[in-house]
Amino acid sequence: MKTVSEFPRAVRIIENVWIPMPDGARLAARIWLPEDAEADPVPALLEYLPYRKRDFMRARDEPMHHYFAGHGYASVRVDIRGSGDSDGLIADEYTEIEHDDATAVIEWLAAQPWCSSAVGMFGISWGGFNSLQVAARQPDALKAIITLCAADDRYADDAHYMGGCLINENLIWGSAFFMYHLLPPDPAIVGERWREMWVQRLENAVLFPAEWLRHQRRDDFWKHGSVCEDYESVRCPVYAVGGWADGYSNAVPRLLEGLSVPRKGLIGPWAHTYPHNGYPGPAIGFLQEAVRWWDHWLKDIDTGIMDEPVYRVWMQDSAMPQPQYDMRPGRWVAEESWPSPRITEHVLALDPSGSLVADGAGEGRLEIQSPQPTGVTGGSWCAMGSEGEMPIDQRPDDGRSLVFDTDPLDAPLEILGAPSLRLVFDCDRPVAHVAVRLNEVFPDGTSSRVTYGILNLTHRNSHEHPEPIIPGDRYDVSIPLNHIAHAFVRGNRIRVAISTAYWPMVWPEPEPVTLGVHAGASRLVLPVRPARGEDDRLRPFGLPESGPVRRAQVLRSSTLRRTIERDLPTGDVIYRIFDDGGEFDGAALVRLEDIDLEVGFAMLQRYRISETDPLSAEAEIVAHTLLRRAEWAPELRGRITLQATAHDFIVTAKVTANEGLSEVYAREWEETIPRDLV
Repeated sequence: MKTVSEFPRAVRIIENVWIPMPDGARLAARIWLPEDAEADPVPALLEYLPYRKRDFMRARDEPMHHYFAGHGYASVRVDIRGSGDSDGLIADEYTEIEHDDATAVIEWLAAQPWCSSAVGMFGISWGGFNSLQVAARQPDALKAIITLCAADDRYADDAHYMGGCLINENLIWGSAFFMYHLLPPDPAIVGERWREMWVQRLENAVLFPAEWLRHQRRDDFWKHGSVCEDYESVRCPVYAVGGWADGYSNAVPRLLEGLSVPRKGLIGPWAHTYPHNGYPGPAIGFLQEAVRWWDHWLKDIDTGIMDEPVYRVWMQDSAMPQPQYDMRPGRWVAEESWPSPRITEHVLALDPSGSLVADGAGEGRLEIQSPQPTGVTGGSWCAMGSEGEMPIDQRPDDGRSLVFDTDPLDAPLEILGAPSLRLVFDCDRPVAHVAVRLNEVFPDGTSSRVTYGILNLTHRNSHEHPEPIIPGDRYDVSIPLNHIAHAFVRGNRIRVAISTAYWPMVWPEPEPVTLGVHAGASRLVLPVRPARGEDDRLRPFGLPESGPVRRAQVLRSSTLRRTIERDLPTGDVIYRIFDDGGEFDGAALVRLEDIDLEVGFAMLQRYRISETDPLSAEAEIVAHTLLRRAEWAPELRGRITLQATAHDFIVTAKVTANEGLSEVYAREWEETIPRDLV
């Protein structure tokens, strides 16, 4: 990463500005501004998050926002209402008041004497979601957005449900958000009212994992904020960015297909991170790319960015599986339009012999009842760039699945898009899940996961109106796998692996399931991409750059552990993840010297399940976070668990808040939520 210290415009930083809302509340903003902006106004760029601009995100924000300001933009970080130093309470993700406030912020920015009246909005994850959602509100001053690692569909493609299955990310993310939103504002910004604001947040705490569990099908709760409900509502240009190791890459091609505004799509090999920090590598000069985008749409400068192909992706080369890749081998390729008319379907039938064949498949019925821990080699639903997140050798899970292999390939084969499995099946239970993995098998037997898909079979016709399975009846369903760009090599085999469990990513169904797969009738469809000579002449991305970086003092180095163990007397499998450095680039406790503040965060995840009983599943999150300076030391500890009976989910939680050694607040929850065909 090249750190840039000299820019076309000198930059000043305004630590905090209060932005008034129509109801009298104030939102806290940090602004990076060209020093001469009042004499020579500039467009404004808004990043709008609940992630505490003052402390937790300080080190991440500074180099990026400074870079934009140095290139002639007022770059603004705003704490959403109820978070960080802003007034009020936060009740959920992407609420109406959040969107109303964002519209008011954009109007305020456009009216400032240092603003040219043009505004862009951008962000990753939450900020990518609300950039799309606010664009759908069509504020007059909002001229373009960049949305990264986000989705257009809050039910089908977010951290709660996948294919109608509950994923444990609902508990992981819900617990992290639960802890974040209970932290107090900084008295150095809000003054003596910090304690009153903190107590108000604690007394109005929302147990988010339980809140989201009340909506197990695609109802109005999830339709709100899902721009896929009406793509035409988005009227400004959109640049959609993602990573193959991220949980949100499917949204990029969907947006390219669904939107009618000027748009671009970019997917690299990256995890859930900005591409200039891209990991696995190669990282790219994303900030330069963003400036080209902003210059084109906010300054009317022809940068050539819209003359380039609409969709650019990293074609991942075949690689042996490993817990993490520093660099993912591959190359950049592009398509002029998406969906691309160049992509063709390659259909392979599942033969009862366990083969994948182009023609001549036999008919036959095969059964699978996977052990409940099937899935432990699958890695994280959404990789964040930490060691151990990637899917490892799939052979242990393949051995617990039905597998179908091609012969060794006699030529390379490249795919781009969403593979799918047409599954003709029957089942012995009214509720069943199926996980489908597309793997590449090396000559030594190593099995590398290329992509995967999951479906709650009660959602076979609709996520909004699920229907129980009638045991013994035969069904025909198409299961989409996640979009991917992958180059299979000559001599390797393509494998489809089908299982009835995928733990700990997916919460199990209420009863063990035996799935009957009707081979011959079931088929794999691969989106094959032919070579494109123009790929060799694509405009190269620059090397990663950033603005000035202010290093935090590391007070305690981080610890990261991922372990899988088997309790031999009980047969239970226990999967643990402990991370106390993910928030601070390898440090568990840091000191932000410029604001005289120590910041720390740690989280333990524990998942337990037996071989045969899905009702044995338990998930637990334990988290600890602190802020500390002389005579001010707020601290939070929380524990959230999920269990289930055949009929209900049970969520328990406990949180304690301390200031130094004195307990400020403590509360416990136990919520029982009926299962709804999940």
